[in-house]
Amino acid sequence: MARRKKSRAGGGALSAAAAPRLLLIPAIVAIAFLVFPLVGLVVRAPWSQAPRLLVNSEVLAALQLSVVTATLSTAICMVVGVPLAWLLARPGWPGRSVLRALVTVPLVLPPVVGGVALFTVFGRTGLLGRPLYDWTGFSLPFTSAAVVVAQSFVALPFLVLSVEGALRAADRRYEDAAATLGASPWRVFVRVTLPLVAPGIAAGAVLAWARALGEFGATITFAGNLTGTTQTMPLAVYEELETNPDAAVLLSVVLLAVSILVLGLLRERWVSQL
Repeated sequence: MARRKKSRAGGGALSAAAAPRLLLIPAIVAIAFLVFPLVGLVVRAPWSQAPRLLVNSEVLAALQLSVVTATLSTAICMVVGVPLAWLLARPGWPGRSVLRALVTVPLVLPPVVGGVALFTVFGRTGLLGRPLYDWTGFSLPFTSAAVVVAQSFVALPFLVLSVEGALRAADRRYEDAAATLGASPWRVFVRVTLPLVAPGIAAGAVLAWARALGEFGATITFAGNLTGTTQTMPLAVYEELETNPDAAVLLSVVLLAVSILVLGLLRERWVSQL
């Protein structure tokens, strides 16, 4: 048995060593293609202007709005996304594959199309927006709440897929044992299932938050770009790019730093899976 394991390990090392060195060329090109633009942001950023630009009231308002709305949208995604992931992970539910396909649509849907789709439902003349406006006089588009809705729409699939994967990988024998001992389904879910998949929920929440923070297309389409009301950091970068490219580069570096922080939060989960 030991010889077999050794031979298998040796075979794996041999196959890795025997990989064509020609593959290194496109691999290096791919790395350069992904890394160089990020390096360019850091190198070309006007660091001497950073104190003045970063204390600008409009920039601070955009940053604050981005953090607040991304946090709210992540909370919404967790409240509705964890039960949806549980449903998708349970065997035997009819139409599960169709439902999973629908959940993943926002991942491949152009964000602008997502914004238009939100208009058809929540706009003043939309399926839900018209009765809401008739009853309360409130119109959702072009408000801060619309930013949260747009971010939740694009971020929800990230959390659902992450939690579903964790649920599928979890050992269900613990749930079966708890049920055998007389625990109710709700108690099994709260006391057994949730602790088992807590790392997956945390990873999905971080990914959803990062996706919400960087959302642009659906936000500008459904919520607009109103300074102090709906202008998030990505929208501020877009606006500054037209009038002050240096400020746009610096704000992009801020978002890059946030992305690196997100990767740092997920690092332990990735390393544990290697």
